[in-house]
Amino acid sequence: QVFRSRFGHHGPRLLRLPGSTRRGRSAMTSPMKRPAAAMDQDKELSFPKGFMWGSATASYQIEGAAAEGGRTPCIWDTFCATPGKVKNGDSGAVACDHYHRFKEDVKLMKELGIPAYRFSISWSRLLPKGRGEVNPEAVKFYAGLIDELVANNIRPLVTLYHWDLPQCLEDEYGGWLDRKIIDDFEYYAKVCFEQFGDKVTDWITFNEPWCSTVLGYANGEMAPGRKEKPDTEPYLASHHIILAHAKSVVLYRNEFKAKQKGVIGITLNMDWREPLTSSEEDKAAAQRALDWQLGWYADPIWKGDYPESMKKRCGDRLPAFTEEEKKMIKGTSEFFGLNHYATAYTQAPDGAAKSVSMWGNIQEGGYFEDQQIQLIDDARWKRTDMDWGVVPWGMRKMCEYIQEVYKPEGGIIVTENGCAVLEDTVEQAKHDTERVEFLQGYVAQLHQAIQNGADVRGYFAWSLMDNFEWALGYGKRFGIIRVDYVTQERTPKASALMFSEVCKTNVLKVPARVYEEAKFVMITPSTHRKSTKDAPVSDLLAKD
Repeated sequence: QVFRSRFGHHGPRLLRLPGSTRRGRSAMTSPMKRPAAAMDQDKELSFPKGFMWGSATASYQIEGAAAEGGRTPCIWDTFCATPGKVKNGDSGAVACDHYHRFKEDVKLMKELGIPAYRFSISWSRLLPKGRGEVNPEAVKFYAGLIDELVANNIRPLVTLYHWDLPQCLEDEYGGWLDRKIIDDFEYYAKVCFEQFGDKVTDWITFNEPWCSTVLGYANGEMAPGRKEKPDTEPYLASHHIILAHAKSVVLYRNEFKAKQKGVIGITLNMDWREPLTSSEEDKAAAQRALDWQLGWYADPIWKGDYPESMKKRCGDRLPAFTEEEKKMIKGTSEFFGLNHYATAYTQAPDGAAKSVSMWGNIQEGGYFEDQQIQLIDDARWKRTDMDWGVVPWGMRKMCEYIQEVYKPEGGIIVTENGCAVLEDTVEQAKHDTERVEFLQGYVAQLHQAIQNGADVRGYFAWSLMDNFEWALGYGKRFGIIRVDYVTQERTPKASALMFSEVCKTNVLKVPARVYEEAKFVMITPSTHRKSTKDAPVSDLLAKD
């Protein structure tokens, strides 16, 4: 029996050990036992004044209109058109048809009382040639969306890059593998600031560069689908992304910030990594896991250079910043954007690290071997329809870690958190209790992180609506609003109504049972199960 973790955010699949439950609805209903006395009273958790609540989407996942309005293909159009890359041959060609229905979607946000909305701009829609002439139809669409949001008192947060590189730049010079991309991204960012900065005061340069690089250039299971050089290309692409981010932030500060008075930063994705034991080896492995995903980007931006662990283990395969570049990069995020979904225990592996990807492909060497980690789940954890463990306490520990290590001056903004739930019918979607309790548990632990000193200033639920889930197509539903992909009818779910109440009151009402289940409970030897992210392949294949 195999669990699959979120493709596109958390990579490879998980192997279930004896004693765990099958996925689906039953998998979300087996809490760990708590003392009865702790279960007898619901909780009301008040958040700090001015705390920012919102929901999030991304251009390729919802817009559709792929061949309309002057838009040219992006690397995800090409990837989706490649046989075998995306489940059922799905693509974002129509998606949620948000391009034509954005006013309806903003109206829904308004009715739910959602005060902020995070979305991304399609680079190939705004600049059909990747640079040069601006597409007026794209300007009209995004300006119209922004105007609609502002008119309804909804704060827009704009992501410049959510994985959809113009295919023409990929064809011309290899996209993120060439330094030319740095200047082209800076130009694209400047166009966005010029066109939309009068009404947008919150900018995110990149969403989850780890996904763009590791899944795009190491295992090839996301666009652009490269896996030939996992020992160098992920590191090179990331290097260029960090430089493109920094140059764009410097540009914004030099030319736009004084007048537009906005803030700009980056969003990084990270699952919490808890040492399996108190041994020095396991603690070091957990730190490497954090370094190779979070520190890879956060250390240069908040500290000025890559983590020492990466420099030592990768050698000259990890590109080096010049002293001038280090100075330019350091301090170029005015808040810490965090996307967080899951957690795993971490231990040092026996021998070389190997893993099996979501599609059953062996991953070894390069990035996958460099970390030298093995991940383990607790078989008692509930599971989502993506087969990720539901581990709310990981949210608390993740935010506390970021606060301790990076101390971001603009605070932490959770720019994504949510779960997929099996919803075959509209009626199931209307009663998405699993998602309601998921959000309650994670937000409760976020509240605890704030109480413990983490400077968390916002939370965005992923996602506003069901959408195209990258290589998994339309089979997984993350939205708090259901989308019928045939009729495009939108139906708010129970989770939308619960989240609406939180947004309107700035208070989370959480059942005592859910509140208690969200707390940390240490794994026991009898409840171990390996994650295939770094489990020895021989073990996996013997049990798969």
